[in-house]
Amino acid sequence: MNLFIILGVIGPWQIILIVALVLLLFGGKKIPELMRGLGQGMKEFKKAAKGEDESEVPQKKEEK
Repeated sequence: MNLFIILGVIGPWQIILIVALVLLLFGGKKIPELMRGLGQGMKEFKKAAKGEDESEVPQKKEEK
């Protein structure tokens, strides 16, 4: 059987329910911190997928 048919389509009520559960589990203060961590993780993943390494990226010279 097709998995898409079994699970169905995610509608607006399911999205609202998921958002409400996330708010209840983590609270309003933790969500921005979680999103920031998620964004940094995605940046690291993209950098690794491109094959860039911190040693390969040119560093800016510090001016005195």
